[in-house]
Amino acid sequence: MKNSKNRILTTHVGSLARPSGQLKLLFARERGESTDEAAFEASTREAVADIMTGQVEAGIDIVCDGEQGKASFLTYIAQRLKGFSPRDEEGENLWTESRETIAFPEFYDAHRKSREGLVARPVRLVCTSPVEYVGQDILQRDIANVKAAAEKHNVEEVFMTAVSPSDVEGQQGNKFYESDEAYLFAIADAMHEEYQAIVDAGLILQIDDPRLLTYYISRPDLSVDDCRKWAELRVEALNHALRGLPEDRVRFHTCYGINIGPRVHEMNLADIVDIMLKVNAGAYLFEAGNPRHEHEWKVWENVKLEEGKLLVPGVISHSTPLVEHPELVAQRLIRFADIVGKENVIAGSDCGFASFAATEQEIHPSIVWAKFASLAEGARIATQELN
Repeated sequence: MKNSKNRILTTHVGSLARPSGQLKLLFARERGESTDEAAFEASTREAVADIMTGQVEAGIDIVCDGEQGKASFLTYIAQRLKGFSPRDEEGENLWTESRETIAFPEFYDAHRKSREGLVARPVRLVCTSPVEYVGQDILQRDIANVKAAAEKHNVEEVFMTAVSPSDVEGQQGNKFYESDEAYLFAIADAMHEEYQAIVDAGLILQIDDPRLLTYYISRPDLSVDDCRKWAELRVEALNHALRGLPEDRVRFHTCYGINIGPRVHEMNLADIVDIMLKVNAGAYLFEAGNPRHEHEWKVWENVKLEEGKLLVPGVISHSTPLVEHPELVAQRLIRFADIVGKENVIAGSDCGFASFAATEQEIHPSIVWAKFASLAEGARIATQELN
């Protein structure tokens, strides 16, 4: 994995808005409707090529496919795992009876109603037979698309996202395995194949695991200690899925999800950072660029980062349309660099900017590109001040 030895590098979390034609195809596939496979593959190749160009032109060093072939960072895996059947009942929903919705019911109800019909709605599934990975062909298509797009540009590095076992567990309920733990580790065994293939292809593997933090929000009946105990087992399962993979080819991302709201009941970084650092990864991506969590840079003054490991703090945020000033981006980066060293800091974003395919994004793509340009300029300013 590249580091910032010579200059502070830039990256982001992964998801970016899909073009309208691609959205139509993704929505149809999420609903289980038949689509022209050749047309979908051609549309995806074009979307990946265009999104790669956009990242490079905006000054992003470590790039990805923008998840152009996925309807969401979370539900895409339903097409790659076997062992699930449709269900009628609702699954885990972060914003149903969460700490936030209990505190601000009017706000979240209005927000939910305003988004109805705009976001892809997948067929809900439940595990009814052994979990098995069957997404090899789809995965290799995604790998080929991003590598072909990257070959046209002088990029520092390419990463590809993959969902954590815990997030699969939370989205698809279990009616087959004897326990939650058995189900979780069965998912981990299946996901190992996807993780291994991404690394074998020469890409950096990014694990997306917002549930590590959002579980606390979704369970107001549980204490911080309860959620820490829950998280310990999920990290153990993730490390099982990552077995045999070199840590310096893996980066781990966790966050609080897409929530342009009050956000006053989110778990503190200090309450989970030690468990997060148990993930066998070479870099850690986390929220640090929004008003609810920017102050948590101070947590790292009391946390020892293992030698050779990297921090990728979010220094631009998905939770506001305000475009961060480059000088502010630089200040945020310098704080982290002063604690863990410039070479161990990469400039990142709080979360993805299109985690779910939608006809209207929370943050308009034109604003996202402006944020990326500010990110790149801020990294340049920070590099100058630190040298």
